[in-house]
Amino acid sequence: MKNLQRPNYDWMIERYAFFVLLALVYLSFFFNLGSVPLFDLDEGAFSEATREMLVSKNYITTYLGGELRFDKPILIYWLQALSVSIFGLNEFALRLPSALAATAWAAILYLFTKRIYGAKNALLATLFMVSALQISVIAKAAIADALLNLWIAASMFSVWLYIKSDEKKWLYAAFASIGFGMLTKGPVAVMIPVVVTFLYFAFKRDLMRWLRAILDPVGILIFLAVALPWYLLEYMDQGMKFIEGFFFKHNLSRFEDSFEGHSGSIFYYIPVLVVGMMPFSGVLIATFGKIREWIKDDATLFFLLWFGFVFLFFSFSGTKLPHYVIYGYTPLFILMALGFSDIKSSLWIVLPPAILMLLLLFLPEIANAMLPKIKDPYAQALIKESGALFGWRYKMEIALLLAALAVAWRTIEGNLAKSVITGVVSLLLVNGTILPTYGALAQQPIKEAAIFAKKHRLEVVMWGINVPSFMVYSEKIVPRRDPKPGEIVLTKITKLKEVGSYQPIFKKYGIVLVRINSMKKGKE
Repeated sequence: MKNLQRPNYDWMIERYAFFVLLALVYLSFFFNLGSVPLFDLDEGAFSEATREMLVSKNYITTYLGGELRFDKPILIYWLQALSVSIFGLNEFALRLPSALAATAWAAILYLFTKRIYGAKNALLATLFMVSALQISVIAKAAIADALLNLWIAASMFSVWLYIKSDEKKWLYAAFASIGFGMLTKGPVAVMIPVVVTFLYFAFKRDLMRWLRAILDPVGILIFLAVALPWYLLEYMDQGMKFIEGFFFKHNLSRFEDSFEGHSGSIFYYIPVLVVGMMPFSGVLIATFGKIREWIKDDATLFFLLWFGFVFLFFSFSGTKLPHYVIYGYTPLFILMALGFSDIKSSLWIVLPPAILMLLLLFLPEIANAMLPKIKDPYAQALIKESGALFGWRYKMEIALLLAALAVAWRTIEGNLAKSVITGVVSLLLVNGTILPTYGALAQQPIKEAAIFAKKHRLEVVMWGINVPSFMVYSEKIVPRRDPKPGEIVLTKITKLKEVGSYQPIFKKYGIVLVRINSMKKGKE
């Protein structure tokens, strides 16, 4: 009797790499792009600032809720405004610039890696990037981070090509990319390439070449031509309010102090990295054993310094947000590709996403088991009222994906083919089940309340809640303050304990619209 051998599809994946990556890019960056409500706080804030820009026709200074917003520079708002002007005010239009930026980011990662390490490693690096949980999330988010990561990757790849070829065109491409990064999120786009190249040239004992590169007059002129005009116009419009709000508050203060409560220990980014690299966290861990080899090679040393600086800098920063570490992910995808051939057991590939899916499968039972210990009425309401969202359909979708992963592991030979199947399954899980479910639970009530308020022309006050997406969907600036008797408020049910009497208007998953009749004593 002949031994049955599992089919090896690695050759087919390599042959049709373009179509494989095209499918993965669609699943990661465009699938359900406009079907999930905007997430607060960040998506709502960027989107509302863009809406107010279009209403006011002020394309230099951004406002949020009628107040000056100096959080980020202008480029993402311009791109979102252009998209909204073409496709209308909706989730698809607001997120499209990020999805396109992520697509360009994946394309330059593929082209750069292919140029240096060949087509197979380029396929692997791009597969890891496109499938990564954090990348898939920010690529569909109406925020600046996908665009920023495009410029960081472009600048760093250009720098490396300049280092190896000494061709000035690559140096000028780096300066231009840094300029666009400065126009997207500010000084961080300058800091990363400047510091990483300093560390690299210091390690190679060639700091004079570094100085010649960063002081290149043509390169500096290119950078200034790209970035300076808006900064000058904004300073002319707002003066020192811009300098203090943007440079001091939203840049220097983020490193020195915890900003808006976003703090954490120096180990904060270790679990973020493990979860953010899902489903290929196992591949990352398995390939980290090659650090000693990476240091010996110029290119891998450069990639290691890139990731290492970003990881350590933000680990010691006062303000910590999960997406900060993504600025150092691009080199990791290349390093993971280079170490992939040394992975012998496919468990490194399929086990982490399988564990994640099992946890998600039983998430409703876990939440209900913890319910007696939860004191927050809002959290209680979410768990109690969301049973339908986590019903048979939710469980069936995850169970089928888990089964598909198990079948692929048992029947397909070849780690590359298994990795592609793992990427597809994980993207269907995240973008087909998890984000739509979480969006329906956390954000759909905000959207429906806003549409209700818009339809009935209600004057609303936000109280004890900060959800800028409400303003996007209601297409109206909504003040945030304590309410007065007779006013309609958007709030969480937890705030109703401070109300003497009220008239219910809208309620869903702990989000309410009520008309305040009176406040309890001491709350007036």
